[in-house]
Amino acid sequence: MQRRRLLAASAAACALPSARLVRAESGFDVQPWPANKAAPKELISIETGERWDLAQWRGVAVLLNFWASWCEPCRQEMPSMQRLAASRAAEMKVLTVNFKDVPIAMERFMAQTGLQLPVLRDSDGAIARQWGVRVFPSTVLVDAEGVVRSTVRGAIDWTGPAAQQLTRPLLRRVPAGVA
Repeated sequence: MQRRRLLAASAAACALPSARLVRAESGFDVQPWPANKAAPKELISIETGERWDLAQWRGVAVLLNFWASWCEPCRQEMPSMQRLAASRAAEMKVLTVNFKDVPIAMERFMAQTGLQLPVLRDSDGAIARQWGVRVFPSTVLVDAEGVVRSTVRGAIDWTGPAAQQLTRPLLRRVPAGVA
């Protein structure tokens, strides 16, 4: 029985597209947003009552990054995410959600990484559950029209070519001949 499982797993691994294997080897993968799943319209921190309505950022792409202080890949990814936010501020909003950290751990992480992006505290994990996030870091990609496109699971260099391929389609398209 165990031999059959091993053979089945090997066959399944061989059937995966090579791009998926490259992404997995690079530390991240991209999951398309399920077509039949409605995206939450707002994010609410139970603890603080703070509320983010995604409609307020219509017209710019939104990256919604979920992180935790105990997550080493989150720590590694954050500097490039901040550089992306700074370089694309006019066309992209980067928001972060802290997953279940006590305030002191969250503040320590922010100080150590120099995090200056907006942070919404998800003290009970409800926001992560709404967005289907189970892997940290995870970043939900929302296009300029407010449509959720995909979720990047795992760390990525947000200033590198792989991230550019992911973010470029999210940006507002200007019709040809319009300056």
